[in-house]
Amino acid sequence: MREQYVEAVLAVAELIPPGHVLSYGDIAALLESGGPRQVGAVMSAHGSAVPWWRVIRASGAAPVCHEGRALAHYVQEQTALRGDTTAPAPSSGRAPSWRVDVRLARWNPGDAELDLLDAIAARLTHDDAPHHQVPAAAESMSVPRDGLGT
Repeated sequence: MREQYVEAVLAVAELIPPGHVLSYGDIAALLESGGPRQVGAVMSAHGSAVPWWRVIRASGAAPVCHEGRALAHYVQEQTALRGDTTAPAPSSGRAPSWRVDVRLARWNPGDAELDLLDAIAARLTHDDAPHHQVPAAAESMSVPRDGLGT
């Protein structure tokens, strides 16, 4: 997978504020590149350094095999959930009886965040076209570790 795509997906994941989520497909749409499977592959292989629990399936299900760890983060961040969060995850391999309430928890970026997201997506577009110059704002932009520069 292209390094630029990996960096872009991780940069978007870092922007998601506590208590909010985006689906794999949401991130692909914001980047205007790839799809849910590509974003999922990036998160699976490289997502441990970012708030991975904030990137979920469109159904509201937490990342596979990490439901218990994700639930602890959701509770700590007061992420909107639905279902029974007190029941332990089934040992049979079935999904837990809770999910993130996507309708309430989906992150809707404001203008400042949209500008950052546009710059991240622009780097991907410009990296694909080597004869175009990357805008200085996008090239020098680095996403702070806490997500929103605060």
